Amino acid sequence: MVVRSFAAPPTPWSRNLAEPQIDPSAYVHSFSNLIGDVYIGANVLIAPGTSIRADEGNPFHIGNSTNVQDGVVIHGLEKGRVIGDDGKEYSVWIGDSTSITHMALIHGPAYVGNNCFIGFRSTVFNARVGDGCIISLHALVQDVEIPAGRYVPSGAVITTQQQADLLPNVRESDQNFASHVIGINDSLRQGYRCAADIACITPIRQQQNSSPPISNSAVSPQIKKQDFNQTNQTNQNFTNSSTNSSTYPSTNTNAQRNEPMTGDLAQQIRQLLAQGYHVAAEYADERRFRTGSWQSCAIPHSSEASTVISAVQAALVENEGEYVRLFGVDPKAKRRLTETIIQRPSDKPAVISNTNSNGASPSYSAPKASSNGAASSSNADIAGQVRQLLAQGYRISTEYADARRFRSAAWMTGPAIDASSESSVIAALNNILAEHEGEYVRLVGVDPKAKRRVVETIIQRADGNAVSIGQSSGGNATTSYSAPRSSNGNGAASDVSTTVGQLLAQGHRISVEHADERHFRTTSWQTLPAITANSPSAAIAALESYIAEYSDEYVRLVGVDTKAKRRVVELLVHRPGGQPIAATRTAVKVSNSSNSSYGGGAAGKLSADMLARIRQLLSQGYRIGTEHADERHFRTSSWHSCSPIAAANESEVIRALEACLAEHGDEYVRLLGIDTKAKRRVFEGIIQRPAK
Repeated sequence: MVVRSFAAPPTPWSRNLAEPQIDPSAYVHSFSNLIGDVYIGANVLIAPGTSIRADEGNPFHIGNSTNVQDGVVIHGLEKGRVIGDDGKEYSVWIGDSTSITHMALIHGPAYVGNNCFIGFRSTVFNARVGDGCIISLHALVQDVEIPAGRYVPSGAVITTQQQADLLPNVRESDQNFASHVIGINDSLRQGYRCAADIACITPIRQQQNSSPPISNSAVSPQIKKQDFNQTNQTNQNFTNSSTNSSTYPSTNTNAQRNEPMTGDLAQQIRQLLAQGYHVAAEYADERRFRTGSWQSCAIPHSSEASTVISAVQAALVENEGEYVRLFGVDPKAKRRLTETIIQRPSDKPAVISNTNSNGASPSYSAPKASSNGAASSSNADIAGQVRQLLAQGYRISTEYADARRFRSAAWMTGPAIDASSESSVIAALNNILAEHEGEYVRLVGVDPKAKRRVVETIIQRADGNAVSIGQSSGGNATTSYSAPRSSNGNGAASDVSTTVGQLLAQGHRISVEHADERHFRTTSWQTLPAITANSPSAAIAALESYIAEYSDEYVRLVGVDTKAKRRVVELLVHRPGGQPIAATRTAVKVSNSSNSSYGGGAAGKLSADMLARIRQLLSQGYRIGTEHADERHFRTSSWHSCSPIAAANESEVIRALEACLAEHGDEYVRLLGIDTKAKRRVFEGIIQRPAK
C-alpha cells in the first residue's frame, strides 16, 4: 500500500514540517491525500478521494475504528481550537467508531465525538458534536454545540444554540444503522488490506481457480432459484414430515404450501378488497429491513379474495426467512394504508390466526359501525392498536370532523401527539375525544420515515357518546392519567407538578437549565441533560435531583415541542438558597379540567386559579389580552380579538376580562399573556366554554 502522505509545508504560522502518523492496522487508500500533523488511529479506513490537510489548522485526530469515506474533506482554520478527549488542543478532533460519509466537510475548529454519523454532503464548521449524534445528509452545523445523542434531520441548518437544544433524540433504529455502517466499513478495511497482501490474497485466488463458479450465462437466475427451492423443499419434506400441517402459514410440506389461507390475515385481505382497496406485499432481508429498503412481491390487482390470498401465501413461501409485510392501497387517493408485518425471519414463518382457534393475537382490522353508529371496536382494541403502532415506531395523530365535513371527507387535523409512551398517547387521545364530543374523530398512524399514513380508524362518531380510552395494566383494570399534586400543599410545587403533568400528557420533552447570579442577569442559561422519563413522578424526581445539585443557582424547567422545534414552557423552579419564587415565565397551554373551572361557572366570572395566573403575568410585566370564538371558528382555530386591555392594574384588568366574558357568554374565550418586548405570547388559556 503506497500512501500519499506529505509533511506540512512551511508557513508564516508554522514551520514544524509535521508528517501524518498512521497506525499499522489502518488502511489508507493510495488515492487519498494526507498532509501535515494528522493522527490516524487503529482500524481506521480512509477511502479513495479524501483530502485531509492539516497545513493551516493543526493537529488533526481521527480515532480508532472510524471510517472516512470517498470525497470527504477535512481542513481547519489557522486560529481556533477544540479540546480533545485527551485534554489537548486540536484543530479537528474525530472520535472512535464514527462514520464521516461521502462528500462530507469537517472544517476546524470542529469536534466530532464517538459513535457519530455525519451524512452525505453535510458540513460541520466551528462546532462541537457530542457522542452518539447522527447528522443526516445535506445538513449544516455551524457555531453551535450539539448535545450528545441528538438527531439532525436531512437539509437542516443549525446555526443557533437554541436550534441545537431543541433537536430530537436519536432513535434506536438510527443507532443500529450507524453501527451497521461501522461494521460494513471495518469489513471493507480488512478486505482492502487482504487484497494488498500477497500472503492473504493468494489462497483465495487458488481456491477460485480450483473450483470455478458456474457462469451466469449458462443458467438463468430463474432456473437456479427454482432448483434451489426444489432441493430445499425436498430436504424440508424429509426432515419435517411429522410437522403438524394445520398451522398457518407453514411452508415445510407440499400439503402446507397448497393449504388455503385461514385466520385473521385472510379476513384482513377480504376486508381490504371489500372496501375497494388493492392488496400488496413487500419483503426484505435483515439488512434491507434495518434500512427500510423493501422490495415488492408480485400480488395481482384482483378483486377476487381467493386469487389474492393464494398470491400472498405464495409470497410467504417464496420469501421464507425474510420479513414480509402486507398493506392496502387506495387506488383513488394513491396512498397506502394498514401496513402489517405478517412474517419475520425465523425458523418458522409467523403464525397469524384467529384468537378463537389457537389463542394467537389477532392482526389489526378496522372497526365496523354498529347499529347505533358508534364504533364497535372496544376501548381495549384502541389501546391495543396504539400499543402496536408505537411498537413499530409509528407516530400517532388525530383528525376530527363535524357531520358536514365528514360527508365531504374534509377532516381537520387535531393537536400533535409527539409522545412515545402508551400512557401519554392515550391521555392525549382522551383529551382530544372529550374536546370534540359530538364530532367524528379518527386515529391516524403515520410512518415518519416514509412520510405516509399506515392506519386510519374512526374512534368516535358524531351520534355516539364521548369515548374514554383505558390503558390495560395486566388484567382488566384500566389506568387513567392524572397530573401529580404537591404533597405539602405548596402552591409553587403544585404549579410545577401540574406543568410537568401537562407537558408529558401533550407529548412534549422536558429539559432543565441553570444559571448563577451573573449569568442569570444576562439570561445566559446552561442546558442540562434532558429528562427522558415518561411518567410525571419520575420526571419530578429527576427535576428534584437537578435542583439539589444546583441548589446555589437558578434552575428553570423548559418544555419543548419537538415537532415544532420550539419552547412552550419556561418555568423558574428554584432560586439560590431556596428563595421564594415570586415570578416565573410560562407559556404552557392550560386545558379545561375538573379542578380548574374556567368555563364551569357563570359567564363573566373568573376562577381562583385564573386570577392567580393573571396576577402572576402582571407581576412579570406582561400585558393581558383576550380572544373569542364561536363553535365553528373554534374548530378551525379562527379566534377574534376582544377589546384591547391597556391597563396594568389587576382590578382594572379583571373588570375588562369579566366584561369580555359577559359580552361573549355563549362563545369560547381565552386569555393571553403577551411579552411586549419580545413581541410574542407567553400564555394561552381557555377561561370560558359555551354551555352544552
